[in-house]
Amino acid sequence: MLSSEQFRSHFPALQRHVWLDTPASPPAALGVAHALQTALDSWLYGELDWREWDHAPVASKTAVARLLGIAEEQAGERIAVMGSTAEAAATVAGSLPPGRIVVPAQEFRSNLFPWLQLEAAGHEVVLVPPRDGHTRTEDLVAALDTRTVLLAISDVLSIDGHRADLPALRQATDGVGARLFVDATQSLGALHLDMERVRPDYLAVHGYKWMLCPRGAAWLVTAPERIDELVPLLPNWKSTAPPHAFFGGPYVRADSAARCDTSPAWLSWVGALPALNLLLDLDAEQVERHCLRLAADFRAHVAETKAGIPLPSSQSHIAVVRVTDPDAVRVRLARDGVRATLLGDRLRVGFHYFNNSSDVERAANALEGARTP
Repeated sequence: MLSSEQFRSHFPALQRHVWLDTPASPPAALGVAHALQTALDSWLYGELDWREWDHAPVASKTAVARLLGIAEEQAGERIAVMGSTAEAAATVAGSLPPGRIVVPAQEFRSNLFPWLQLEAAGHEVVLVPPRDGHTRTEDLVAALDTRTVLLAISDVLSIDGHRADLPALRQATDGVGARLFVDATQSLGALHLDMERVRPDYLAVHGYKWMLCPRGAAWLVTAPERIDELVPLLPNWKSTAPPHAFFGGPYVRADSAARCDTSPAWLSWVGALPALNLLLDLDAEQVERHCLRLAADFRAHVAETKAGIPLPSSQSHIAVVRVTDPDAVRVRLARDGVRATLLGDRLRVGFHYFNNSSDVERAANALEGARTP
């Protein structure tokens, strides 16, 4: 298993930047960039083998199963490859029976709009408003009743770094017979997800953030008892059982989650495989401890120096701080080589396993310096 410093050595950008902007996108890992460059060269000089590229999405399912602790022999049965979280959510939305759908009002739009669109089809969509800046578990539970067919929630929401209490929400949805849809895009790769405790009916994740993949590689993981319900959003030549033919019918969809496989954008998947293999060289629980510690140290430093006001957190690797002078903060961060995101008067930073205590200190010092005349 790689140490944090060994993992850090795979990211040349960290020699130039303090990278705390992984909630938006991480820097490229060497193996990912090399795989993409090799593919581009083979394409450029006419030596590509599209069949090899086309195998990458299938191979990624096994890697994702390992990351989630799912038996590898179930990978092909339970995992579909997607192009985005929105595609995964829309696929599930189109597979639901009539009923009530509960979703936080401030969810990321890719995990919000696919459900809202169902209102035109007669579903009742209940938007749970935030209190004190974030969505409360008890408010989500209170919105559930026996009419509810699905609760959709992000494991971690990047607007405030709030981490959902997924085991409690699983218990609550079980109590009313509802499905649980989890978007793990802002957590998987940095935080450990206990699939046995949470047992999501559907788990969607776009790999271009904490999983270090190129944009365009995403997955939908479906519980075995929900697979027969799945209706492909975009039926295509991958929707049938292999071997996949190209022309003519009939259309007999696969009896696994693969019926929902998207027709892959090859280069995204060529880059995804080395990213996933790099993550598989890490100890997931050690990674989570590391990331949570750095985020907690950052919040504590900021609070102690009064350089900003940290928003309340719930064991998340994403820290959000209110600042009084966003323009000054932006200038100081750029001067000190700190990559992060300002959302109005909120500074958002995220800590991956490649970050270290020096990154915490430089970011906190930059924030403190921004308020010093």
